Amino acid sequence: MTTMGIAAPSPLRESMPLKHVAAAVIGNALSFYDFLTYSFFSIQIGHAFFPSKDPAVSLLASLGVFGVGFVGRPIGSIVIGTMGDRIGRKPAMILSFTMLGCAIVGLALTPSYAAIGIAAPILAIVFRLLQGFALGGEVGPTTAFLLEAAPPNRRGFYTSMQATTQDFAILCAGLVGVVLAHALSPETFDAYGWRIAFLIGAAIVPFGLLIRRSLPETLHAARPVAQEPGGVRNYLPIAFLGFAMLASATITSYLLTYMTTYATDTLRLPVQLSFWATIVNGGCGVVFDSLSGWLSDRVGRKPIMITCWTLMLILAVPCYAAMVRAPSATTLLGATAVLSVLAAFGGTPIVIALTEALPARIRSGTLAITYAFAISIFGGSAQAIVKTLIVITHNPLAPAWYWTGAMVVGLAGMIAMRETAPRRKAV
Repeated sequence: MTTMGIAAPSPLRESMPLKHVAAAVIGNALSFYDFLTYSFFSIQIGHAFFPSKDPAVSLLASLGVFGVGFVGRPIGSIVIGTMGDRIGRKPAMILSFTMLGCAIVGLALTPSYAAIGIAAPILAIVFRLLQGFALGGEVGPTTAFLLEAAPPNRRGFYTSMQATTQDFAILCAGLVGVVLAHALSPETFDAYGWRIAFLIGAAIVPFGLLIRRSLPETLHAARPVAQEPGGVRNYLPIAFLGFAMLASATITSYLLTYMTTYATDTLRLPVQLSFWATIVNGGCGVVFDSLSGWLSDRVGRKPIMITCWTLMLILAVPCYAAMVRAPSATTLLGATAVLSVLAAFGGTPIVIALTEALPARIRSGTLAITYAFAISIFGGSAQAIVKTLIVITHNPLAPAWYWTGAMVVGLAGMIAMRETAPRRKAV
């Protein structure tokens, strides 16, 4: 049996070796820990590299550099993602992980503006570009590897490990933030807390490189099985629908990760409490991402996506309204939990469906490029846009309305996308 250019595994193989799963997802976890830690500490990083008498200007400058990292993503997706289709998934994964390690250490050790002046923000921009380049090339090869190495009837579950490790990274970043916020004085936390958080993530780089070198190659095993007719243009409609769904999902993801900053900057809640929103977001994702992947193998990708996105469309504004009217631990964490569960459950099948729908010979590159452009355009701008909207309109519900628009776009793509789960294709 063959499916979408994926080599059929032995009937006796019902699972992937744990070390192969770990090798694939460790880079993904570090990528998102690194990339999202910047978001969580954007206020403190703004103070270090963009000091200003106006806190809003400092934060907007910091968020602007956060967005700069997304400029590197499309370039990395083209270079490293297509490398995964030409040379192999393994060398592409090793390259992206190595570059990511260099970037995270470099940013953590960059002196502040007070120490080296204009060179500080310039170096921050360079390292953010390198981070984006590496992450842009990370998603395609690793997701393709997980899909191709998994048994057909468990592809959803194993591919969902990408989303699970992303949210595990969010959880870890939140826990690190809470510990540092409680352990350090406000002055020390503002000056060095974010650097410590980055260096904690960098500590796993040597281990990650070691286990990635032990991975088998799945590209060459998949190619001989099915040579799909037609060129890349035949799959442009799939890429377009995937782009719409991923744009919606990335706005959802980055507005959830912005919740820590939103709670501190807009709701005026204590930073120690705000970081708990990150922990709730990550914890919900760790639990429900893999559950969603498992369930999508049984009922299909589309029913889960459409149901969760419809519920978020209905609940986004009421959840934000509750936080604004009564800012407290209960409303912040409750609203974050509701939206995080729906985002985790509904967002996981999006990447699974898109990866499944693409043939092996263009899977890594097409997925990487589609993902990177969606993330770069909408993820890179989401936090700066909602902060700007709040400043201009003086309406703290601006993020909810922006989120609602994203849900509409995502639902349109989900409805138009065909079902890809093997057990549901004939239904």
